[in-house]
Amino acid sequence: MILRNRKHSDEPQAPQPQAQPAVLRQDSPVDSATAHRDAVDLAKRTGLATVDLASVTPDPAATARLDEATARALVAIPVALDGDRIVVAVADPTTETLSALRAATGAAVVPRVATRGDILRAIGASYRALSDVDSRVRVFEARDSVRRQAAKADAVTASDDAPVVQVVQMIITQALRDRASDVHIEPHAEGERERLRVRYRIDGALHDVLDLPGSMGSAVVSRLKILGGMNIVERRRPQDGQISMDVEGHSVDIRVSTTAVIGGEKVVLRLLDRSRPLYRLGQLGMAPDMTARYTSLLRAPYGMVICAGPTGSGKTTTLYGSLGEINTPERNIMTIEDPVEYTFPSINQIQINEQAGITFAGGLRSILRQDPDVILVGEVRDVETARIAVQSALTGHFVLSSLHATDAASALHRLLDMGIENFLIASSVTAVVSQRLVRKVCESCREYYRPTAEELAFLAAVGGAEPDGGYVRGAGCNFCAQTGFLDRIGVYELMPVTSAIRELVIERASHEELRKAARYEGMRTLQEEAVRLVHAGVTTLAEVVRSIYLVGS
Repeated sequence: MILRNRKHSDEPQAPQPQAQPAVLRQDSPVDSATAHRDAVDLAKRTGLATVDLASVTPDPAATARLDEATARALVAIPVALDGDRIVVAVADPTTETLSALRAATGAAVVPRVATRGDILRAIGASYRALSDVDSRVRVFEARDSVRRQAAKADAVTASDDAPVVQVVQMIITQALRDRASDVHIEPHAEGERERLRVRYRIDGALHDVLDLPGSMGSAVVSRLKILGGMNIVERRRPQDGQISMDVEGHSVDIRVSTTAVIGGEKVVLRLLDRSRPLYRLGQLGMAPDMTARYTSLLRAPYGMVICAGPTGSGKTTTLYGSLGEINTPERNIMTIEDPVEYTFPSINQIQINEQAGITFAGGLRSILRQDPDVILVGEVRDVETARIAVQSALTGHFVLSSLHATDAASALHRLLDMGIENFLIASSVTAVVSQRLVRKVCESCREYYRPTAEELAFLAAVGGAEPDGGYVRGAGCNFCAQTGFLDRIGVYELMPVTSAIRELVIERASHEELRKAARYEGMRTLQEEAVRLVHAGVTTLAEVVRSIYLVGS
């Protein structure tokens, strides 16, 4: 991959929503490089030219000549019109494939070779699930004008052909294609104009995707409430629901949360793609020596390991990766979660259901009567759950849990603030791992650049050095929606609770004293680990400054 030097130092601008990459997951750099080499070899054998879909945007007039289903079936996408001919990027230019393309497009085909992954990403970006949403909106508004005095939710009780039903389905489908973790549907009023704004959270950042007329607000919310098994009549109180559906062959669980705001009800959907493979510890972003140390701590027969971080920092993914390391037939592993995000075939998982009386504390008590070896507590939210978890670790069980805290040392203070006795914490907790997520530089458009003075000052403050090959960022391409970033990676700090740390906990030492002792014993901070990723060309200094913020750091 060629890196291009550029003069400017400004960060790439935020993307336009229609350019979002429509992929469900990104291939690893090794897989991508191998695929590109194979494509070049295939082009040489067949005497065809290659096409770089990272920089070449398919012409809409060309893609209109081939429907999405056929494009996916043939793994091919029209790129441009050349007089009476059509230039098509194809992964496997066999005679049968080219014949099928000629028949489907009704034109002579000029084949160009590209990798399968690049073509599928280009298909997802070119054939937007939301492309036909305007026609559904017009149908809805036409019907709504006739039924304006009728019940506002009537439209959602119709068949699957109802406009609101199709609009909701399009929003969810495109969110999954764009790798969105959350969908925000928000009513807004600008003067006399009311609108319904739809935003996707992709790689931790929100992007405007769609504006719908405000008249669709109540119908869209009601449709989602029906899918989530919620009360469509209650519009003032917050509600939570769950949706399970199949979207383009992917099994998806969706958490639905509604709350009343000025102008109507806001809905947030948390998307959980169950078909996505779970990560192993070595894939999460830990340094190799930290992975080895953390894995050895997971082998302990009893004790408590805490995964700390703010909401959305990847704690659950780390806990699942930890379970993958210790999941053997000899162990009885039980979890209590809210919600159960991914299911393991050989692990007993309990779903929180407060309406049925299943809480973290109550569920944890029932687990202790099930002869467990390993217990995963999805989140320690209150003192009762914390106390039971600590006592479980002291009575011969190995406990994994997540906790909201800013860093590793803060997690121990959080337990103290909950009212857990200091000697119990010192005796039960064996390690704390704190984490954040940072965006990764897109592998398809890497370039050299010079960071700003503020970013270099941050690097100097944490003792980092300039990378040997220079600083790298993403220039922006079709695959990363011109952002320069694609996917995220974890940044970790690991604090084993050693004898020195235990003594400080018993003495109720300050946060700074705990942190200094841990660093003296070899702990690398979140900021130091993030700079290591900058040095390796995985992320940028600007992204580290944006994501790794600690109070008092």
